[in-house]
Amino acid sequence: MLKRLSSGIARCEGVIAAGLAAIISLLILLNIATRSLGQALYWTDELAIHAMIWMTFFTTSVVLKRREGVAVTLLADVLPSGLRQGLNLLVDILVLFFALFLAVLCWRWYDPATLWASGFDLQAFQGATFNFIYSETSRTLGIPKFWVWLCLPIFAVSLSLHAVVNLIDGIQGLARAERRPA
Repeated sequence: MLKRLSSGIARCEGVIAAGLAAIISLLILLNIATRSLGQALYWTDELAIHAMIWMTFFTTSVVLKRREGVAVTLLADVLPSGLRQGLNLLVDILVLFFALFLAVLCWRWYDPATLWASGFDLQAFQGATFNFIYSETSRTLGIPKFWVWLCLPIFAVSLSLHAVVNLIDGIQGLARAERRPA
């Protein structure tokens, strides 16, 4: 069930990333056209940057789920199969650790428990925590930046799921390799 969920989320992330890539291209073309006409739309730059950030996180999640990240494989290439699988398992553990650590940091940053306890009163929340995440706005779009930064906790959660599934697959692969006769 986790594997299907992870695969489904990865497919959605891939589609969203592709859509964001198209939007970025259109925004850049719109920016070029409006600047050449002397009627620049400055918000297109900021929106393209935000779309690129979101696209990067969605793409990174899919790449790490598929274990297709850029890697130097000099050591892995010379290791015997069992040690190579052990090294892959270590990488899966490190990715999971990173994802969970990022999730904890995002939880502390967004601090939904204190926001809830303050009755969603931003002034009370900011006074209690000195955390101004919910009041900062973007320069040209004027949207609260916490919406833009939401890509980080989404990435942390989806990457955690992908890393757990990869870790389970790696452990099962290692167990199958040990049961095979030599």
